Amino acid sequence: MSTNATTLPLPSSALPPIRINRKPLWIALLLVLAGALYLNQTVSWRQGALWVVGALLGVTLYHASFGFTQAWRVFVSDRRGAGLRAQMLMLAAGVLLFFPFLAAGTLFGQPVSGFVSPPGVSVLLGAFLFGIGMQLGGGCASGTLFAVGGGNTRMVVTLLFFIVGSVIATANFGWWSNLPALAPTSLIKTWGLAPALVINLAVFALIAWAATALEKRRHGHVISFASRTARPASLLQGPWPLIWGGVALVALNFATLALAGRPWGITSAFALWGAKTLDAFGGDVATWAYWAKQPSLAAPLRQDVTTVMDIGLMLGALAAASAAGKFAPVWKVPVRSLAGAVIGGLLLGYGSRLAFGCNIGAYFSGILSGSLHAWLWLPAAFAGSALGVRLRPAFGLAVEKTPAASSC
Repeated sequence: MSTNATTLPLPSSALPPIRINRKPLWIALLLVLAGALYLNQTVSWRQGALWVVGALLGVTLYHASFGFTQAWRVFVSDRRGAGLRAQMLMLAAGVLLFFPFLAAGTLFGQPVSGFVSPPGVSVLLGAFLFGIGMQLGGGCASGTLFAVGGGNTRMVVTLLFFIVGSVIATANFGWWSNLPALAPTSLIKTWGLAPALVINLAVFALIAWAATALEKRRHGHVISFASRTARPASLLQGPWPLIWGGVALVALNFATLALAGRPWGITSAFALWGAKTLDAFGGDVATWAYWAKQPSLAAPLRQDVTTVMDIGLMLGALAAASAAGKFAPVWKVPVRSLAGAVIGGLLLGYGSRLAFGCNIGAYFSGILSGSLHAWLWLPAAFAGSALGVRLRPAFGLAVEKTPAASSC
């Protein structure tokens, strides 16, 4: 595998010094500390720890720019496969860590279970819509949160309509759930631990090989961005190589499993925030089939693990952006770009509910859970993303030909 010279770090002497955004950095750090103490006192020490894990996820995502949207976009548009290979490496490390404990059903004496959902028509359609939304909205679920925390004002619009789309999907979720589907299927339980590991690892290797072969066919060589960054890597100020980000995301997802008894998820909180807001304004949300069996609707948000981690993630990204001297919100956004954020956000929210999750809950954590539905989600979302890439110019959005340094 050859390495393009542009991936080599520039000498420190050739780079301007980083000017830390001190005020937002201190605000973020104080809020992370205050939130952890509050949750420790009012809920449990585990909830406080999950808040911190969420913040560390935000730091990781921001500093490593580890996302799915931009990696898929660059592969579709220019056959650059570094991001796809990094994802396969992350998933391989993840299944090696997760599968044995999920097969045993316990971790450090606590019962644990994965995200195993019914594979069916709603997953295929929901993932396809989500893939389009990724490209128009400008980010996946994790990318939307870390971009909002990092000061991207356009992504605030995407997040708002992500929430709206999520609530709309819960209103008619009963109809979608009646479409043809198989029973929830765990590959770990169906095949056994060793066969599930071997087959998953083989598929990851096949996808990485295919990405490499297609990149070589297009360009004659492969560019690796996995272990190098444009400027010297810094743990506290970034940037991080992709391999750092992938390893850290697996470790933090595993910490989530140990603390919460289930893997990392994101988008269920968006539906909950929207439903609670609608309920506060007189909407009869509790009678909807989706919410009738959801105790979280009546419970305080501080008790919802996903909410706690999502907010922590945004604060962690704020701290990372400030430490890197990149927290500088720009409030002027072109109208066509805003339209893309609105449509993309709606598709992201609606699609994630139909597909039982997003790029984190259905793809990353779904595959680490050994769920068959995750393997339906991946090709359907990738196909939707490919269509979304072709739609981006209509909304004034760029289609990169080389990996960007700070995009999901």
